[in-house]
Amino acid sequence: MNSSGRFFSPLQPRLNLAGRLLRSCLCRSLHTNPVDQVAKKALATNRDSSSPPTFSSLECKPSNAPLSLLPLGFLLRSYLIASLSSSPRVLTPSLRLLSIVAYSSSRFLDPNKNPLLRYALKKTLYAHFCAGENLEEVRRKSCDLKALGYSGVILGHGREFVLNHDDMLKGDRGEFNLTLQEDVENWKRSNLETVRLVDEGGFVALKLTGAGLQTTHHLARRAPPSEQIDKALTEICNLAKGKGVSILIDAEHHSLQAGIDNWSLRLQKAFNSKGSKAIIYGTYQAYLRSTPKTLSEHLSLADREGFVLGVKLVRGAYLGSDPRHLFWGSKLETDDVYDDIASALLLGEYSDMVKRPGPNSQMHPFPPVNLLLATHNHASVLKALKIQLDLLKSGHEHIIELSYGQLAGMADEVGCELIMAGRTSGGMKPKAYKYLPWGSVGE
Repeated sequence: MNSSGRFFSPLQPRLNLAGRLLRSCLCRSLHTNPVDQVAKKALATNRDSSSPPTFSSLECKPSNAPLSLLPLGFLLRSYLIASLSSSPRVLTPSLRLLSIVAYSSSRFLDPNKNPLLRYALKKTLYAHFCAGENLEEVRRKSCDLKALGYSGVILGHGREFVLNHDDMLKGDRGEFNLTLQEDVENWKRSNLETVRLVDEGGFVALKLTGAGLQTTHHLARRAPPSEQIDKALTEICNLAKGKGVSILIDAEHHSLQAGIDNWSLRLQKAFNSKGSKAIIYGTYQAYLRSTPKTLSEHLSLADREGFVLGVKLVRGAYLGSDPRHLFWGSKLETDDVYDDIASALLLGEYSDMVKRPGPNSQMHPFPPVNLLLATHNHASVLKALKIQLDLLKSGHEHIIELSYGQLAGMADEVGCELIMAGRTSGGMKPKAYKYLPWGSVGE
């Protein structure tokens, strides 16, 4: 919340962060030319097998149960939260209550002003899903995760923004006042602080609409960033590059995504130098029918312009707000698209989904890519890990920068299996990260 008490966000109010994370608990439960025989076998196994690979088939079977890495107190809290959130009778009223707390103007329901409410939330949902309220707490959480074997954290500021219809109308009329300019400055400061909190090799999640109405209006019109937001983005990215931290630009509502992609590519051209690690990553949502075409076009641009394409691959996060006709017809189709894209990028080979840029493109090598697989899907992670292991064992020259990410407090079995795989695979250590928001309990 900024000094004026206003929030902004993509197009519609949403439940606060804790509520969305709680809801997410309920939802858990290529046709390429062969680069060599090992890569071909890996792809065929991923594509054609009726059952996903296991750690036994990867020759890096953990000696202990993956969750044995976690402290008992954390496991008990995780079990309690997952059990409660899997019951609709408990989840529905809990989300309503959290929504009331998030948007109430009452001091009694403000966690930043009610010490008892703040204590209850901080020791339960906040402690499970979030990094901390200040530098000391965030550092401690990051160190704890690294001690378990994670490569680092993906950190994002917990401040949320809600954009309403009246605000959109003001934007259409060009009524951008001083408060809106302050929104950009507040957003810049919070993201600069977030970058400073992350260690080298980590990630920062950046939501462009967090900069307020003026920025959101530019994105909706697919217009270039204003001078103020351009300077803010450049300052954030320069700090990240100096620290060896990468920026993940979040996907948002479909009506804004084309503008977000344009800004993301503009930053990648400036900061993702060929031959070095990507500083800027764009987000690609596999549940959108347009994603394979969009990614193919971006790969072609990266090849022509000579920069590393940073790809954060997710299944999707806007089922409740994006138009339904934009999605694939089933989850199975989305899973297939996700795995096909991941395989193509890992192998450095075009596929049925990731297509060549044109008929005369055979002479062009696959452009350099850095990939973050942001998924809780166990099968997708194991398929990608198998390709990674097979390519390394074969001594293949096409080995991309690959990381894996899951939300803190969720899919812990996936992250812990990746950690254990690194201890038993004979030298290859998968880079596993946990995403955590940080900020006050109220935020």
